[in-house]
Amino acid sequence: MRGRPNAQTESKARVSDNDIISYEPATGKELWRGAAGNVDEAVDRARRAWPAWASQPLATRIEMCRRFANEVRKQSDAMAELIARETGKPLWEARTEVEAVINKVDISVNAYAERTGQKKLDSALQGSMAVRHKPHGVMVVLGPYNFPAHLPNGHIVPALIAGNVVIFKPSEKTPAVGEFLTKCFHASGMSEAVVQCLHGGPAEGQALVAHRGIDGVLFTGSANAGIAINKKLAANPGKIVALEMGGNNPIVLIDTPKVADAAMLIVQSAFTSAGQRCTAARRLIVKASMYDAIIEELRGLTSRIILGEPFADPAPFMGPVIDNVAADQLVESFLYLLSSGGKAIKHLTRPDNDLPFLSPAIIDTTAMAERPDVELFGPLLQVVKVDNFDQAITEANRTRFGLAASLIGGGPQDYDRFWANIRAGIVNWNRPTNGASSSAPFGGIGLSGNHRPAAYYAADYCAYPVASSEMDQPRTSIGVGFTN
Repeated sequence: MRGRPNAQTESKARVSDNDIISYEPATGKELWRGAAGNVDEAVDRARRAWPAWASQPLATRIEMCRRFANEVRKQSDAMAELIARETGKPLWEARTEVEAVINKVDISVNAYAERTGQKKLDSALQGSMAVRHKPHGVMVVLGPYNFPAHLPNGHIVPALIAGNVVIFKPSEKTPAVGEFLTKCFHASGMSEAVVQCLHGGPAEGQALVAHRGIDGVLFTGSANAGIAINKKLAANPGKIVALEMGGNNPIVLIDTPKVADAAMLIVQSAFTSAGQRCTAARRLIVKASMYDAIIEELRGLTSRIILGEPFADPAPFMGPVIDNVAADQLVESFLYLLSSGGKAIKHLTRPDNDLPFLSPAIIDTTAMAERPDVELFGPLLQVVKVDNFDQAITEANRTRFGLAASLIGGGPQDYDRFWANIRAGIVNWNRPTNGASSSAPFGGIGLSGNHRPAAYYAADYCAYPVASSEMDQPRTSIGVGFTN
């Protein structure tokens, strides 16, 4: 699917061999302009900085990260405004992202202590056995545009606490937020070589992934990009790779008297952040007995959604998608579903053809012979009607992805059955598919990840365990196989 060329189509990509420009999705105004970085120089600088940072006491590294949190707290209004301008998300939502950045530090400190704690076992004449953890070295963090501060920060802070240094390449669609986040680390007193921001597009990302001086790649983004990284490093097991990718997430509705509440959970799951969350509900799988009631409720509720620019009054629930290319692709996808047997419940509309605002859309795809198993990253919800719970679970699992899934309705036995049979790394009951807690692991299976969940479990891939057998003096004997 191709978008038409215009000023903003170019705005989120490189416009010359060395320049990147970011425009505000909601207005089309230029926000940031800068040059792509030099990968070799950044890696060399990071390698020289790593030994000193790794040798710092853990308490010192934690203190530096807490200073960073305080710096973000001081600049929270400016950061939230910048996030809102560069992503188009409402200001209220940008503020919640800043809070997540701040809270990540204490969560990461607790996670590091719990997930990578030291052990020492004494065994008399056999000395002692110890388990400790070491950092990998130079870590690359490749960030997404939908949460340009929170999601990369979820890799950066655990990596720093563990003793790694970081080269952070923000999405070329949100370079300004990436730069702002990095400067907060520097303002807290952390060396500019310990956390670097390297701007660039796909070429710089590929060069970082393949560079011999890189010890790990922590990625958040699309399945296609994650698979490409995995293929590139398949013959190099020495590099730790954590892939946090998307989902074709199901939200399953079975019998419940709480139809209005169910509709609100569905809308929250599908249309928060204009559907630009990896955990957004892409498919509503509804039992036939609930179909008419929930569709009527959803029609009414989605018609009340306020779509607008980030600082509008009253505050919007949804802003634009990231750029015109994304908007064009979503419109094309809606038309494809419609022409392939889908039935529009709420049409996808575009109020301004020059800006990437899209209304929330719902389409019944029950009659489609083959429903495409892709992540449509925007405010587009597909509905599939089924006869019973067994069919609902089967339909929910009809995907190569496996990130998030929610069940609405039913009782404890239904949820137990759903939890046991659904293929996903996040499984909820009477809760939305999105809004996962940073105090729990975050990740999926299939095309959603490579079994390295982030959030609370990020500590697991930021340090590796070392087992040691230790004695203060050499002492041993061999009793078999030697002559007297």
